Amino acid sequence: MMFKYNFTGDFAMDLASQIYIRKSCRNYLDEEIDMGPIHDFISTVKPLDENIDYYYKIFERDEVKLKTRWSAPYYLALFSKGGFLSGVNIGFVFQQVSLFMQSIGIGSCWVGLGSLKEKNPDFVILIAFGKSDNMTRDVSGFKRKNFSEICDADDERLIPAQLAPSAINSQPWYFKRSGDGFDVYMKKQNLIKRQFISKWNPIDVGIALAHLYVANENTFSFELKNNFDKLKGYVYIGSIRI
Repeated sequence: MMFKYNFTGDFAMDLASQIYIRKSCRNYLDEEIDMGPIHDFISTVKPLDENIDYYYKIFERDEVKLKTRWSAPYYLALFSKGGFLSGVNIGFVFQQVSLFMQSIGIGSCWVGLGSLKEKNPDFVILIAFGKSDNMTRDVSGFKRKNFSEICDADDERLIPAQLAPSAINSQPWYFKRSGDGFDVYMKKQNLIKRQFISKWNPIDVGIALAHLYVANENTFSFELKNNFDKLKGYVYIGSIRI
């Protein structure tokens, strides 16, 4: 049986609800998973930019190289051809997938400290996933920056972005009100952090934008402006309406 999903009605509501309970999962059960619904869902996911090519493969634990103390039974290996927004797009697309997996009882975690055994120039990052009995939390358990650190407007619509996961919880996004929307920026990391997390931060911003899309799927839009305010210490990513 083929499963087809779209962001409408109860299913969209269910995806959005996962934002408030999702936990990056590092404890997995050694159980097999039916990959059919995952493949089918990925085929329907909305990208941030339809002109950016990307693809994925699923590997088992012994088929990837890890520098983590924990492991999962399965890994999504994500690939893209590169370009300014490729990392942002990867985060946008596959955080939707992560929320979907959460909604059907599958835990996941973005894994920066992992690679493939065979080199591929298109490889971007891994996502660990599998069945788990420790994959949710109460919203009070999130440790995140205050609103004033991520935006210049006290707008509750940005809460889904505030709750997004990121590399070592760096939360590099910043939202500046612009007309009826927001200009989106990424923080430039200092020299020490730049060596460890700067390559993952575009993905982080994409993850935050995915949360905003899922929470506002009927009104969300993204564009690149020619004219935008330059913020010291930040890089302009794009502009959104939610």
